Amino acid sequence: MALDDLKSALPDYAKDLKLNLGSVIGNSPLPEQQLWGTVLAVAIASRSPRVLAALEPEAKDHLKPEAYTAAKAAAAVMAMNNVFYRTRHLLSDPEYGTLRAGLRMNVIGNPGVEKTDFELWSLAVSAVNGCGQCLDSHEQVLRKAGVDRETIQEAFKIAAVVQAVGTTLEAEAVLGG
Repeated sequence: MALDDLKSALPDYAKDLKLNLGSVIGNSPLPEQQLWGTVLAVAIASRSPRVLAALEPEAKDHLKPEAYTAAKAAAAVMAMNNVFYRTRHLLSDPEYGTLRAGLRMNVIGNPGVEKTDFELWSLAVSAVNGCGQCLDSHEQVLRKAGVDRETIQEAFKIAAVVQAVGTTLEAEAVLGG
């Protein structure tokens, strides 16, 4: 199993990450599509080739083709949106917030899967990319749709752990560990 290979690749000082990776993926209360869509989207967002190579095949095995594509689409559109909206939010001139974005993001309106699943994946990617405005927006949509806080937290727990694993493995590759 690739998940076990990924855990075994982590250095001893990252024992907490090994344990957390096993629990957030192996013992997740999320339904299979939500779980593996989140895993795939955040593996892409982590920018770690090793993490993506390890987790993508397993995600593909657990997802229907339309969910697999939608999770990749969530990572793609949020890579753009997180930069755009985070920048607009961070600029001290509030006038940028009144300008039309003018960016295509049709996939958000028609992702090809349950809207709540796509929103959950988008929130998780936004956590990796650190866009507070996007996090708030997706969390509000999810809450209005009846998704509980525990489910939302599961998504950003997965994001936190997968991102940390990617950061650690990429650092070790550079440091020769």
